Amino acid sequence: MTSSKIFQKLFLLPCLLLVGCARKPPPVQYVRVEVPVQVPCRAPEVAVPAWVAAGLRKTDSLEVKVRALLAERRQRVGYEKQLQAAATACR
Repeated sequence: MTSSKIFQKLFLLPCLLLVGCARKPPPVQYVRVEVPVQVPCRAPEVAVPAWVAAGLRKTDSLEVKVRALLAERRQRVGYEKQLQAAATACR
C-alpha cells in the first residue's frame, strides 16, 4: 500500500502542474493612460502699430502734439492688451 500511495502522489503532482499550465492565458486588456505632453505655443503674432507721435515735427503746435501723444497712449494700451492676450493663450 505504501508504494501505491507514493505512486499516486508522484502521478498527481505532475498532473496538477500540467493542468495549471493548460489554462487559457488571461485576456489582453488595454489601459488608457493620459500623459501631459508639451506642445509649442501657437499664439498669433502681435503687430507693432505705427505710433502716432512718430510723425510729429518740431513745428507742430502744442495742441497737435498733445493730441498725438494722447492718441499714442491709447494705442499703447491697446497694444499691451493684445500682447497680454497672446501671452495668456500659451498658458
